Amino acid sequence: MHGGISMRLYVKALWSFTFAVVAFIAGVSAAEQDDVIRPLPPVELCPTQPVAYYDTLFDGEASSLTVEDRLASLETKNQNLENDYNELKKKLKNASYSGHGWATMKVNGRVHADHWAFPGDSPGVNIFENNDPAISPQDRIGFRRLRFGVKGDLWKTMLYKIEIEFAGGNKTEFRDAYLGWKDLPILQKLLVGNQKRPYGLDHLNSSRYNVFIERPFVIESINQDARRFGIQSYGVSEDEVWNWRYGVFNQRLIQDEGNYISDHYQMEVAGRLANTFWYDETSGGRGYGHWAVSGTAANPDGSNLPGRATNEARFRHRPEARTVNRWIDTGTIDGADNYQVLGLENVWNSGPLQLVGEYQNLWLDRNGGSDLHFDGGYFYASYFLTGEHIPWDREDGILGRVEPFENFFLVNTCCEGVRGGWGAWQVAYRWSYANFSDADVLGGRGQSHTLGLNWHWNPYARMQFNAIYGEIDDREGFDDADPQNSLGAVSGHYTVLGTRFMVDF
Repeated sequence: MHGGISMRLYVKALWSFTFAVVAFIAGVSAAEQDDVIRPLPPVELCPTQPVAYYDTLFDGEASSLTVEDRLASLETKNQNLENDYNELKKKLKNASYSGHGWATMKVNGRVHADHWAFPGDSPGVNIFENNDPAISPQDRIGFRRLRFGVKGDLWKTMLYKIEIEFAGGNKTEFRDAYLGWKDLPILQKLLVGNQKRPYGLDHLNSSRYNVFIERPFVIESINQDARRFGIQSYGVSEDEVWNWRYGVFNQRLIQDEGNYISDHYQMEVAGRLANTFWYDETSGGRGYGHWAVSGTAANPDGSNLPGRATNEARFRHRPEARTVNRWIDTGTIDGADNYQVLGLENVWNSGPLQLVGEYQNLWLDRNGGSDLHFDGGYFYASYFLTGEHIPWDREDGILGRVEPFENFFLVNTCCEGVRGGWGAWQVAYRWSYANFSDADVLGGRGQSHTLGLNWHWNPYARMQFNAIYGEIDDREGFDDADPQNSLGAVSGHYTVLGTRFMVDF
């Protein structure tokens, strides 16, 4: 009994002693800390300051920072994390999802707002635009493109895309509209539906990335609006040095009609073989060289038989600006039996400097008339005053998205006042030529010079300005009072100023 009581008393005494020692040490430590930590003025924190800024406060200065400083930094980090989390919640709340679990869906679109002015014209140009030598082309304000669409994958090997153009107001049209397969043997990627025909680099380039506001005479005239209903294969070599496209297309532009109805299919076979013969990997692609050859063999319906669809042998374009009518226009070529196109293209890029040229030939065979030959080309040089470059997409052989070294912005900050960035500035010059007059067909012979200025605000937004001087000769004119009365070969010159504000997402 006494032994058990003694043991309990011993343990209690030992526990009391240990507790007292720990309390004493803690008290001394607290007293020492009181000598180090002194009240300091609160640190002014900027909510917009990056977390990395506060991290640098501890580099080499840890011995002089107070607990309040460290706590303030942690609170700032926590607030930034909370803001990021809230932003992510908003994005997920407004996210779009596909109709079933195996599919993906990505929303995309673009907005191009234009202004066009015509400070200089001539009677011939007035006839091209208004069939009246006394009425000048009118200025224009409006949307060039208002596109919205979705694209994605279906299960593991299929894909799709639907893109609608709303710039026509109540006359909506589709653009890219197709389904397809990927990772196929030999064919690699195969698309069925409305897609770009594979000739003309300036048409294969997206309007989001092109250097000039509108496309050159020959590119748009031969391949008007580019997209047609067809079946096309896309391929690329493993080293991305070679890429190719080839397919079969209907020649009718059905994006505002939906269907082609005729016993004559007006088919064409078209293809493009491209080579990126130089690509500077060490500079991240700031230097590259490209060439390509493309062409088509087409069979329009020039029979004039009743009940057939419109003969698609017609080549036309506006003056590399937006106008009501086409100023180069062959009209529908009667008796057109078949035609062939051969195109050559070349690109050189060295840092901020880019040189690009294309040349296309078209030979058309007619029944009951002489055969025709049309041709044209363009050359342009562009240069970034701020040092950026135009990226190159080796998989498709087209231009890529420009990324400014410094985005354009102007904002108020609570710590550093007003801050801003300049964006990327690019200047360019283009010479363009096309001849669509031969024998009895007077479609016009055009030549133009374009000065361009592009201000890239960020990778997804920019402003473009073009100043154009051009001449069109040997274009057949018509009398407004009597549209059937030809005025013969008409010539004119013009000056156009164009501005575009554009974003894409």
